[in-house]
Order: sequence, then structure tokens, then C-alpha cells
Amino acid sequence: MKTAIIVSKKDPAGINIAEHLRKYNLDSSLHFVEEDTILSNDLDKKIEADLFIFATRHQSAKGVHSLSCHSAGNWGKAEAGGKDSKLCIAPAVLLKEAFLVLNRLGKDMHHETTLEVTHHGPYLEKPCMFIEIGSDEKNWKNKEAGDIIAKVIIDLLKNIDEIISNKNNYKITFGIGGPHYASTFNRRILETDIAIGHICPKYQLENLDKEMVLQAVEKTVPKVDFVLLDWKGLGKEKQRIINLLDGLGIKYKKTDQIK
Repeated sequence: MKTAIIVSKKDPAGINIAEHLRKYNLDSSLHFVEEDTILSNDLDKKIEADLFIFATRHQSAKGVHSLSCHSAGNWGKAEAGGKDSKLCIAPAVLLKEAFLVLNRLGKDMHHETTLEVTHHGPYLEKPCMFIEIGSDEKNWKNKEAGDIIAKVIIDLLKNIDEIISNKNNYKITFGIGGPHYASTFNRRILETDIAIGHICPKYQLENLDKEMVLQAVEKTVPKVDFVLLDWKGLGKEKQRIINLLDGLGIKYKKTDQIK
């Protein structure tokens, strides 16, 4: 599988990660873009690759030091790149493995390691994922954080063929509900054989209709086995979501049913 690692020349976290990737002689997979990565729509038409990994900064109002990864796409209006109501292809198994390594390598840092929900651009038609350093300018340049992200990417690329060949060892899901930093789904990924592609959080449920559910299922690889529900994190939308899934004939389980 040919992989392209995408870094924005405007992104201090991306530059930090790229410096460490170069230290480990991974120059051949690196590609630099002039614009912010979230604005680089259709990059798959310009760069030949089977998988796109965006190494970037993560920004939050609270400025929490974090190491994170997530799928890309917009459940509604494209307010941060991408296209309205368009999801990218989410590589569920690769996301899981990246998150597992991120937790292992980052456990001794005073950073929060987390899988985020699906959000922001760009829009591509090839599998892609983001892996990020958060959440302020000082930490974007943190050399230890940059080194950890680089090592996660290297580990993923080194084992990618084996990971993909063992895809039948995972239960592939699309997650619905809960907060942006998907705490309930994080635990299931770390503790079970669950692999999650897209996650639609509670704050985006108003945009989750028949078309978006089908798109999330179709744009998760490998094929989705069932939808995974953060039941408490569905709030007042519980019955509507159940009716929606039942109407589409899509199997689902609650997170507390996964051991």
C-alpha cells in the first residue's frame, strides 16, 4: 500500500513531525502543501497514493496537551474545509492500530491521548486519517510529541500489510453519540477487538439522517459489521436513531454490550 504523509508548510506541528520523520529516513513518503491541510480538497487527484496520513496540529480553546487521531469529513456544513455533508473514507483498522501505538508510546507524557470524532476537511476519495499534536503553539513545537507521532506513523507503515491482512480479527463499526473526545469509544478500542471508522458525536446528531448513515457505512473500510451506539451519549435522540437504523436494516449494539 502506497502511503502519502501530508504536512502543511504553515503548520508548526506538521513541520515538527516531518523533522522527526526525516530523522528516521521517511522522506520519500512526505508531501508538503502550501495551504492548511484541511483546505487541500482533492489532493488524491494530485498525489498518487492508496492512503493519506495528515500529520497536523490540533487546536482547542482549553489548550489541553494532547496526541490524537481521527477520520475526516463533515456531517453538515463544511465550516473547516472539505465539502458539505461529505465524509472521506475512514480506514478503521489502521485508525485503531495508530491509536493503540499512540497510547503505548505516549503513556509517559503528560498528554491526553484520544480518538476524536469525524470532523473537518479536506475532502478526498481515498482512505485518509489525521494524527495530531494539540493544542497550543508551544506544544505544537514539542520535540518529544513530534517524535512520538513520527514513531506512530513509522510503526503503522512498517506493519501495514500485516494489519490489513488480519482485518478479519476486528469487528468494524461506525460510532454514534457521545462527546468530541470520544471517551466511551476510546475505551472500547483500547480494551476490545472493536475498530471504529467514522464517529458522529452528539452535537452533530441533528445532521444524521438516512443519507449520512448510509454514507458513513459505505465510507468505512473494511466493511462495517454493525453500528456502535454510545447510548447515554445519544441524549434525546435515542429513539429516532434506533428507528433510523431499524428502517435501514442496519445492525447495532450499545457500547455496554461490548466486553
